Amino acid sequence: MENFVSGNTETTKIGFVNRNNQRCGGHRGVAGTDHGQFAYRMECLEPGCGHIYGANGTDVFQRKCPKCQAGKDGISF
Repeated sequence: MENFVSGNTETTKIGFVNRNNQRCGGHRGVAGTDHGQFAYRMECLEPGCGHIYGANGTDVFQRKCPKCQAGKDGISF
């Protein structure tokens, strides 16, 4: 799968922005590190950051940026 697609929940839809100002960019069918999860592309929207990283679908709603918010390291997506 080349293109990114939305997940099945509101928090994993492309464009969802969580409470920590992280935007979900969808997944490409790549398995995450949690059981049964896909790896989602995340982008930090904090001013001056813009870091892009991967996260399991179960983490999207609460994820913090690994670069500017001391969140855990991203995963391959």
